[in-house]
Amino acid sequence: MITSKKFLKQKEISHGFFNRNGGKSNGIYKSLNCGLGSKDLKTNVLKNLKIAKKKISRKSRNIFLLHQIHSNKIVFVDKNFKFKKKKIKADAIITDQKKLPIAVLTADCVPILLYDTKKKIIAAIHAGWKGAYKGIIKNVINFMLKKGCRKENIMVAIGPCIGRTYYNVKKDFKKKFLKKDKKNIIFFNTKKNVIYFDLANYVKSQLKLFKITKIDMKNIDTFSEKNNFFSARRSLRLKHDDYGRNISIIMIN
Repeated sequence: MITSKKFLKQKEISHGFFNRNGGKSNGIYKSLNCGLGSKDLKTNVLKNLKIAKKKISRKSRNIFLLHQIHSNKIVFVDKNFKFKKKKIKADAIITDQKKLPIAVLTADCVPILLYDTKKKIIAAIHAGWKGAYKGIIKNVINFMLKKGCRKENIMVAIGPCIGRTYYNVKKDFKKKFLKKDKKNIIFFNTKKNVIYFDLANYVKSQLKLFKITKIDMKNIDTFSEKNNFFSARRSLRLKHDDYGRNISIIMIN
């Protein structure tokens, strides 16, 4: 489990970016696969989710997860929230509730955890390129500000994701981002006619637009096998028919 030094100083919260260590799954899902949407045995995934939850808290409610759809949709969980069995289709969770671990699943996309130290509001964002491009980060920050959060009190931890070295993209992808903003050119580089995209720093730039300065970026590449994270792109290269999911969790104690 990877943690943020900035977040560890905040005793009111617990958090963690989990890699694939310490779980019950086998084969390509070995071992802490937390993706119920994967083709892994459901019983193993449920055991893995319990393991992750215990690392965060032994006395909390079950982990609150979404049906992630690479969107800019968010959900706010307050005291009146009605929990249902069917997962909500969205890509970010915001809550002010204690003992409720909120989490996102990734396998190269960026997991982002946020905490407002004064309002005691937390958020978890799943930011793939689509969600980031569509404004998922902007939507979360704007919602938090409407709830009384202040940008100077918001802390952010950007978790492990695919690094610039391995994230090769097509020309149309680059054009799309440059059409939106020519300044996005800084997130692309070309080597031997192959275009690479810096997703983590693009995400960071979205936070900086709001003058948020308390950012801890882990700079751990999920594609690199030595880091021991699940990676959709690496699985594709290895011709696997599926892949496991890493979980990133935050909770107000």
